[in-house]
Amino acid sequence: MIELTREDLDNFEYAIGAEWLETNGLGGFASSTVLGINTRKYHALLNVAENPPVDRFVMVSRVDECVTVGSEKYDISASEYEAAVYPTGYKYLESVRLDPFPIFTYDVGGIKIEKSVFMVYGENMTVVTYTVKPPSGGPRRSQVVLSIRPFIAGRDHHEVMRENGEFDREVHVEPDSLSMRPYPSLPPVYIGFSGGRFQHSGYWYRNYYYRKERARDYPCTEDLYSPGLIVFNFDETDSQSIILSTAPIPNAPAEGIRGKELRRRRRLVVSPLADTELGQYLVPAADTFIVRRGSEGRSVIAGYPWFTDWGRDAMISLPGLTLVTGRYEDARRILSTFIANAKGGLIPNRFTDDGNGAEYNTIDATLWLFEAVRKYYDYTNDCDFVSSLLPALRDIIKHHLEGTMFSIGADGDRLLRGGSSDVQLTWMDAKVNGEVITSRSGKAVEINALWYNALMIMSDLSADAGGLAEESKYDKLASEVFDSFNREFWNEERGCLYDVLGPDYKDGSIRPNQIFAISLSYPVLDKTRRQPVIEVVKSELVTPFGLRTLSPADPRYCGRYEGTLYERDKAYHQGTVWPWLIGHYIKAYQRTYGISEETLAYCEDLLKGFLDHMKVNGLGTIAEVYDGDPPQRPLGCFSQAWSVAEVLRAIAEDIHVKPRASRRTVSNAL
Repeated sequence: MIELTREDLDNFEYAIGAEWLETNGLGGFASSTVLGINTRKYHALLNVAENPPVDRFVMVSRVDECVTVGSEKYDISASEYEAAVYPTGYKYLESVRLDPFPIFTYDVGGIKIEKSVFMVYGENMTVVTYTVKPPSGGPRRSQVVLSIRPFIAGRDHHEVMRENGEFDREVHVEPDSLSMRPYPSLPPVYIGFSGGRFQHSGYWYRNYYYRKERARDYPCTEDLYSPGLIVFNFDETDSQSIILSTAPIPNAPAEGIRGKELRRRRRLVVSPLADTELGQYLVPAADTFIVRRGSEGRSVIAGYPWFTDWGRDAMISLPGLTLVTGRYEDARRILSTFIANAKGGLIPNRFTDDGNGAEYNTIDATLWLFEAVRKYYDYTNDCDFVSSLLPALRDIIKHHLEGTMFSIGADGDRLLRGGSSDVQLTWMDAKVNGEVITSRSGKAVEINALWYNALMIMSDLSADAGGLAEESKYDKLASEVFDSFNREFWNEERGCLYDVLGPDYKDGSIRPNQIFAISLSYPVLDKTRRQPVIEVVKSELVTPFGLRTLSPADPRYCGRYEGTLYERDKAYHQGTVWPWLIGHYIKAYQRTYGISEETLAYCEDLLKGFLDHMKVNGLGTIAEVYDGDPPQRPLGCFSQAWSVAEVLRAIAEDIHVKPRASRRTVSNAL
């Protein structure tokens, strides 16, 4: 359980940056700050994915709450405007905890009110419950009245709402619910309030201010519509709930819905992760990223609050999100989803936001697919499923050898090249206003580490499938890549690897991409060269929250990730720290120095910073990036899939328990 005390909440600048997240397995979510002040356009109580996991719309932004105890009124909600915060209900907050849902405890008028928020898995539904806990000798429960004013947005979650005449303000009221449909193109909004009564008083409320959007250089004010008040008495019950949904409200009581969701979440944490404090926090976080795609498929949301599902992120995250947590069926469905959408030997870089297409501008997502399949096989020994993937995997290799989209193909030295001056295909893919910030076209070091890894995986899988001739073919190709890689990428002057080989240059930038030549299932870097690479990375790139993307000694280094979109994208891979890289650094470090009490202690120490940050930024999760310079601030998406996944994988595989490994994985790790 994560708990923030009154002392934490009294620190306004800290608390306004601490965010909670609830998700529904469809791509929809609910989120805000622990103070109840929305600081992003993405913050909402009901943000739904109409075409899971995309087509997201903010339907219910927030609610205002007023508690009357006897004759005294207390506004326990809070909103920010450009000139003020009003009301300031966060001053009544006594604590906020994740247990496992966000639970807010208010102390007003001699009573305590506990508010909990959770989303229902598989439904576009959020349940908000208020429980009155009067002390003995204090005000009676019957003296308490709760008034709730919901605020409807009805807009794309990347936009902000403005008061307009097209917004349909008609409200349909039933005995225990109301419904609205702001626009014909959107789903209706249903609000259930069994035990309460609705008082119609429809108004536009203007100029809510979102400070995070101002900092990100986006429109930062919004108008919201409220249809009226929902009023509850507590004469005969301790608890009252509102249910927000895009479907008619079920007859089941809120407490029953809550109990079912609690049981589902309690089954998530499995050993050995249940035996570690960080694992206990991050397994529920891992659950938030695994989402439905289509009727049967599964995918991975790259990060909250704005990313959808990306191929690269899904493949890198798959081991940590699904394999170490025992979710093998989800792993199978994720692999099947992306392979089914392959085109020209490439899996999608991302699916479009409208759900009607895909983009294939990636060179590494498809190569990470092979590592994900290898890991899946190591954990499950599922020969039948992996064998069913072999035709698609062979086709991918064939396209890479012969050449495919975006100039991706193997040269005569068998090294893989791709990209051009105006397209960015690797994970360092920041591009703004047509300008590629970190141009890495040519032969990138991690791409060729992944390429060798893919060929070795195909050799291994072909051997298991009885294809001796095919095994020999992939072995020969891998051997040629190995020789070329170790000849061409070695930077003798620095004692490490070049980052990119161009047609007439070699980029000697000190970046973290070289660690993948050691960390993957089949390391391509000669063993005699691993230690100097690790030492360069350790001395110039390692921080308490991951690896910098560029050495501080480089004149292009940006130590702060802030400013306009252009300024942020310029810093994105020019020194900004990425937590997901720490998992591969730990793997590479152990491959280089072996497994001993000393190396295990060092690797475990690398993760301690994340444990300290479970109450900072995103509660119980890990951010997308951190500043390169100390003190490293968490930035970008407040909850990122591969950040969570790689820390979980490192805990399970490299620090506490080793998975069953294949014959060739073991031999290459020695």
